[in-house]
Amino acid sequence: MTSRKTMIAVLAFATSVCVPSAILAQGPPSHEAWETAPSEFHEVGQRGYHDGVEGARKDFQNHRKPNVNNRDEFKHPPVSGADRDEYRAAFRRGYDAGVEHLMNHGY
Repeated sequence: MTSRKTMIAVLAFATSVCVPSAILAQGPPSHEAWETAPSEFHEVGQRGYHDGVEGARKDFQNHRKPNVNNRDEFKHPPVSGADRDEYRAAFRRGYDAGVEHLMNHGY
């Protein structure tokens, strides 16, 4: 009986020590390539691409039909007039990449 209790205690301790360290060793989730703005975009374009990916993710999570023209960030970019075209072009590419990935992979 004592050896059985000892065995259970050892297994419980080993599990509590080894499993969390294995999880920590994996590190944070990686940023996937489809989520990363192409290097051709400058700061405004990178922001637009990221916002587009996030817009697609929100539409997917809320079960909305994907349509970049329905996104407020696309219709009314949060940047100055000179940067609007770059932001919108990058937003569209990010949104399209997000829709493509989420519709085919679901995450």
